[in-house]
Amino acid sequence: MKKFMVAGLGAGELDQMPLGVYKQLKGERTTFLRTEHHPVVSELKEEGFVYQSFDYIYEKHDSFDKVYIEIVEVLKAEAQQGEILYAVPGHPLVAEKTVQLLIEAAEHEGFELEILGGQSFLDPLFAAVKADPIEGFQLLDGTDLHLEDIKMDQHLIIGQVYDAFTASDVKLTLMEIYPYDYRVKIVTAAGTKEEIVKTIPLVELDREVELNNLTSLYVPPAAEMDLRYKQFSTFRHIIARLRGPGGCPWDIEQTHHSLKKYLIEETYELLEAIEEEDIDHIIEELGDVLLQIMLHAQIGEDEGMFTINEVIGTVSEKMVRRHPHVFGDVTVEGTDDVKANWETIKQAEKGEREKPLLSGAAKGYPSLMKAYEYQKKAAKTGFDWELTDEAWEKVYEEIEEFRAEAANGDRHAQISEFGDLLFSLVNIARFYKVHPEEALAMANTKFFNRFSYVEQKVKESGKEFSDFSLKELDGFWNEAKGRGIN
Repeated sequence: MKKFMVAGLGAGELDQMPLGVYKQLKGERTTFLRTEHHPVVSELKEEGFVYQSFDYIYEKHDSFDKVYIEIVEVLKAEAQQGEILYAVPGHPLVAEKTVQLLIEAAEHEGFELEILGGQSFLDPLFAAVKADPIEGFQLLDGTDLHLEDIKMDQHLIIGQVYDAFTASDVKLTLMEIYPYDYRVKIVTAAGTKEEIVKTIPLVELDREVELNNLTSLYVPPAAEMDLRYKQFSTFRHIIARLRGPGGCPWDIEQTHHSLKKYLIEETYELLEAIEEEDIDHIIEELGDVLLQIMLHAQIGEDEGMFTINEVIGTVSEKMVRRHPHVFGDVTVEGTDDVKANWETIKQAEKGEREKPLLSGAAKGYPSLMKAYEYQKKAAKTGFDWELTDEAWEKVYEEIEEFRAEAANGDRHAQISEFGDLLFSLVNIARFYKVHPEEALAMANTKFFNRFSYVEQKVKESGKEFSDFSLKELDGFWNEAKGRGIN
């Protein structure tokens, strides 16, 4: 059976190394080092230490993942010849990907793996930056840093900031949420006599020439809340505070029902911003929609019914389940296949219980959008005009019926027939692949802009609207139209 021994070289000089690890390094086994660039190695060499280094593998690949995989494959091949010792910087189980790969391989391939400790770089690093880890800290990999993993209210240690290229990637990621001049600390060779701690603005991180394999980055907690505004957890805390003891009376009084109208209003304001193609406005209105969602989620949490985590968990699970062509092994040819799969999965989720076909369609939609969705759903069963001409004939029929009721003066009948007319026009829109809500939104924007032009002309004249005839006002309207105001 293959047998590996993995030892940690520690974070500092030789006199800081545990005696047990030192004895193993001085033993008779064939010894491999992930890298010889470590303070201990030069001291051991003076004592006649014999080893093989994997530094040459770093020069062969363009990614660390490939480097680590090859190192493990070489180690497994060498172990066929006899027991070997593999030594890594720091502690083998702290920020050491190759050891994690060996542990996985041992579980699947059945070879023996013994791990000896060694001082990790964390203890001397915390001492170097004078931080207390009990306040909460994160240890993240500089070669695989993800924005969503960062918690700005904790001490942040980013290891493996080897060079300017890695430092540049780390800097750009951090600057998504931290100010460019945020003060960070570069710590090199922590705990050794060559220890260097340098405080710099974040923006200068990749301009440092001292970066090497013993370099880590320390980012102190962002104590001020305004520095953490871009984090979801901060927003959640704000909403909880608004509805908590001593919070805002208005927010505390709200219920799911009282907030319904605001959700609709904010959604329409977002649609307007999208129509305007105004990025800043879209950002603002998306935030307002998110605010409504968070208020509903906070009410659910306050009532002990559900939390935002359950909301996110439910929709995440649904997205994975309904996209087997992305998260599974299903193959699709195009959008039509995606839609068909979606509907099949959706039906399976609902089970066998029979419901009216339109019962689940467009719940909570405004009437115009609901008409569109009802027609689309019904059309899938074959309940639809075959020719566009027939749909147009229905529009003309509804116009005449509304004209007749308008002349009769029956209010209820007028409303009913006008609704039928709108419904038939929605059908025409569907035939031409025009969404009626989008079309009406464009018409509203056009009316707003052109009427604003008319208003401007009236103001420029120094008169009031009442001083102009409809024909004169219509002339201003046509001017706006001629100028291409939409």
